Amino acid sequence: MEGAYKSKLNESQLNQVIRNVMNSSIRSYSELSDGWANSAYSIELEDGRKVVLKARPPEGIRFMRCEVDLMKTEVHAMRQLSSSGELPIPRIYAYDQSLELLPVEYFIMEHLEGRPYNQVKLDLSEEQREEIYLQIGKLNRLINEVQGSGFGFYSQPSFRSWRDAFAEMIFGVVADGKDAGVTMPIAYEELEKLIEKQLDCLNDVVEPRLLHWDLWDGNVFVKDGQVTGIIDFERALWGDPLMEHYFSHFHSSEAFRQGYGLSAKESSQLSRIKLYDLYLDLILYVECTYRKYEDEHHVNWTYDNLVQGLARFQSS
Repeated sequence: MEGAYKSKLNESQLNQVIRNVMNSSIRSYSELSDGWANSAYSIELEDGRKVVLKARPPEGIRFMRCEVDLMKTEVHAMRQLSSSGELPIPRIYAYDQSLELLPVEYFIMEHLEGRPYNQVKLDLSEEQREEIYLQIGKLNRLINEVQGSGFGFYSQPSFRSWRDAFAEMIFGVVADGKDAGVTMPIAYEELEKLIEKQLDCLNDVVEPRLLHWDLWDGNVFVKDGQVTGIIDFERALWGDPLMEHYFSHFHSSEAFRQGYGLSAKESSQLSRIKLYDLYLDLILYVECTYRKYEDEHHVNWTYDNLVQGLARFQSS
């Protein structure tokens, strides 16, 4: 997805980094276009190795309040989780915040075998898809089993209460919309009252757990019917596992729930998921203005999705 956030790097810049960090030169490279904010390049080295370089947006970009230390979060979360050896997470070869080799923060990671699941799942049988979702459920559970010291964004787990942490997160998105002059389907004051009225159900969450929060089909790599990798941990946070994508209104895989070991049918659980759904629906819509997306079809879809999301949120 093209937008205002992405840094564009040329071959000379990429070669300089690869020579300094990987002690090799570039045989070939291509930009990966699937990302929404960071730039990413698939690089084949002269010695035959393959790596991916991911670069932060350029300086001066106006970020939303929920976009906290995105690249630092991604690298540290991946390193934390990969240390156990239980999860298929790419190895980080280098992480550089110095701006000495590139004008932006970047990291280099292992190249994964396979392809993003969203690109291949329609070519698979229903049985194969269910098996992959079963695997994803088990892996997502392993991520969520990591406990933190507080609630909030990965680099800022400063809240003792999940209610307080999530309230700051969702009202932060509302404030982003106000700041950017985004027109909402309902008045901002009404939206804030609707949210405030539902927040108390979050008090049922007492243990901060590590969330990927962007674990969807596009961030899962598969090959030969097996999950070979999980990427894009930049949105990681400490909160309620029911906030994960595969519990949201965008997905309803029983195989995932079976693999995870949770069906989420209790009243409190369903109320919490409604809040998390609305949070994501708001971000998807508001970020279009911040990132200056040029795809009008996508922008219109995010508005319609928010309208439907508000209707779901207000239903009994």
